[in-house]
Amino acid sequence: MFPNLFSIFDPSTSNIFSLNWLSFTLCLFITPMIYWMKFSRLMVVIFEGLMMFFKEFKMMLIKFNVSNLFLMISLMYMIIINNIFGLFPYIFTSTSHLILTVSLALPLWLSLMIFGWINNYYLMLFHLVPVGTPNMLMPFMVLIETISNIIRPLTLSVRLMANMIAGHLLITLLSSMGPMLNYLLILMLFMQFMLFMLEFGVSFIQGYVFTILSVMYMKEVN
Repeated sequence: MFPNLFSIFDPSTSNIFSLNWLSFTLCLFITPMIYWMKFSRLMVVIFEGLMMFFKEFKMMLIKFNVSNLFLMISLMYMIIINNIFGLFPYIFTSTSHLILTVSLALPLWLSLMIFGWINNYYLMLFHLVPVGTPNMLMPFMVLIETISNIIRPLTLSVRLMANMIAGHLLITLLSSMGPMLNYLLILMLFMQFMLFMLEFGVSFIQGYVFTILSVMYMKEVN
């Protein structure tokens, strides 16, 4: 049961090569408004949503930099689109694999750490000891803050991966119970629809959480 259950996350479809990872490029099909001859309602909604996040991230950063904000918004856009497309049948959920989430979180965290320790050395040291910490607890606080700082890319990547896996497993388990619920088919379909809508919302939330935490880490080094 378990190999078949987790086979939905198997990236290989044949013994020769796999085209599953090409689903990661599906976000390119929903291109920005500038590449469309006529603005559709969907593009207007996407544009308004991105501008809302742009203003929110702008208020969080002390030193405002347009390139940094566009990087964060593009990252959030890519994660959300791939999360949503992963809910459709026969489309590979690339964000449910740790190799992809770590590839997004680790370079971002590493670049922020290098920039912070080179340009804002004293500020990075201040973050290791919170304000008002007693002298006796300072060594322990430095150790705790150092460990929490090191595991940040792992927590970012595992959070996104675990939420995508959990939702898809629930949908798969509920779907496999269909033949056993002949008289409760309508109830099962309703539960399946509600679970699908929940995962649809989780796709947005996880992309937002991944990005907002990255912006907060960026704020610490500015």
